[in-house]
Amino acid sequence: MEKNKVGCYEFMAEPFHCDVTKKLFMGHLGNHLLNAADFHSQHRGFGMSYLNSINKTWVLSRLTIEMEEMPAMYSKFFVETWVENAMRFFTNRNFKVTDVETGKVYGYGRSVWAMIDTVTRQPASLMEINEGSIIQYVEKEKPCPIGKITRVKVAPDAPLANSFVVNYNDIDINGHLNSVKYVEHVLDLFSMEWMSTHRLQRMEIAYIMEAHWGEKVNIYYTVEDDGLTYHIRLTRMDPDKEEEVEISRCLAKFVKD
Repeated sequence: MEKNKVGCYEFMAEPFHCDVTKKLFMGHLGNHLLNAADFHSQHRGFGMSYLNSINKTWVLSRLTIEMEEMPAMYSKFFVETWVENAMRFFTNRNFKVTDVETGKVYGYGRSVWAMIDTVTRQPASLMEINEGSIIQYVEKEKPCPIGKITRVKVAPDAPLANSFVVNYNDIDINGHLNSVKYVEHVLDLFSMEWMSTHRLQRMEIAYIMEAHWGEKVNIYYTVEDDGLTYHIRLTRMDPDKEEEVEISRCLAKFVKD
């Protein structure tokens, strides 16, 4: 298999992965992006299967998705993915989503990943994996024309909007709250009417701390004067400090359909 710098993978907006607008759920799109990232890294020698065999794993640190349109039910689409930059402890990976038949660009994504040791839970050097082979796959020239990942700011007095308990279906292979479940729980803040008349144009998520099975997560948010841009904070209780600690910050920017 020729190992190009850019990976391209085909997916379909399956009907049970679509919402009442007959468009793909953002959460399922997020899953497809992360699957594409996994396929790309597996085929090039720094994927989860190999990393787990040497007590290492990838951890998603930040994710931004910006879409001009979501794929409609039954439509087939490509997810392209490539490594834009690789440093000692972090790597930047981008995504492009296009329609298979027309080539129309639906949107783009940006992400930041860290590698950790699964025993010590400490950062691990990417350059020690297969003699730093990830550097061979860095692609700096392919454009990703959406805004860079920003630092989401949430007012400390933001009101409580919702709470949930982390359950079995929220947990991923690393044993903590699945990256995409953050997206789904945040979007559950919004009503059916709102989601039927507004499109999520851009979502940013910064993953700060893990949450585990049985823990209660609180969600707080404020909204900008435009009524369309939400700044969101997720917390959980720290049993040692007996106080809430921040586990994630999100930005959700909508446009009215």
